[in-house]
This record gives sequence, C-alpha cells and structure tokens, in this order.
Amino acid sequence: MILLDSDVMIDLLRQYSPATRWFDALDDEEELLLPGYVVMELIQGCRNKVEQERLRRELATYGVVWPAPADCDEALDVFTEYHLSHNAGLLDVLIGQLAVALRVPLYTFNQKHYRFVPGLQTIQPYDKTT
Repeated sequence: MILLDSDVMIDLLRQYSPATRWFDALDDEEELLLPGYVVMELIQGCRNKVEQERLRRELATYGVVWPAPADCDEALDVFTEYHLSHNAGLLDVLIGQLAVALRVPLYTFNQKHYRFVPGLQTIQPYDKTT
C-alpha cells in the first residue's frame, strides 16, 4: 500500500521524469492510495471544468481514503499540540494522521510539514535532483 502526498501526485500528473520512472518501476499489484484531502487539494488547483474533468479521469485508478472519526480526534490533539510551536497545517496533520492510522509511510518530499506527527514515517520516493 502506497499513500501519496500532493507533491508526489503533482509530479506524476506533470509527467516529471524522475516521478514517472519511479512510478513505472512499482509492482503492478501495489495499491496506490490518495488521502481524500489530497484529492481536494488537487481539485483546488484546477482553473476550469476542463482541467477538473481531466484530473478526475487521471485519478480514477487511485483509491481514495479518509480518516475514521477516532483518527480525526487524534489529529485534533496533534494539531492543538503543534500548531503554534511548529506552524502545523490543518490538512498536513489530517494527512499525516491518516498515514499513522493506516500504518503506512507517507510518500512525500514535504518532510518539514510532517516532522512533528508522532509515529509517522515519510519516504522520498525518487531523487528530485536529476
């Protein structure tokens, strides 16, 4: 199970070659998931209905997952603890807590957005310098 953050998904959608090489090397049996909040962020970036429809088609092969109410309660605790001290973002906490609840790493390059989420493992899936 691979849980993708917005930045990795944007690289894939833009056909960034390191991202597409990584993606193409994945096992076909690997389940690819997007937090519902990531899908919403991607939709927010659309400028018109044509882009939104194209995005909807491109995301059709990905599973979409949402946190359970108990996970949202935990995210609230994390957000309350780290919002002021670490400038924790609301969506970042929800996405990070979802990964913790699913017991999977979050594939992202936004390490600083998640460094304070207890129990979260992040993975940078490819090299961005090439």
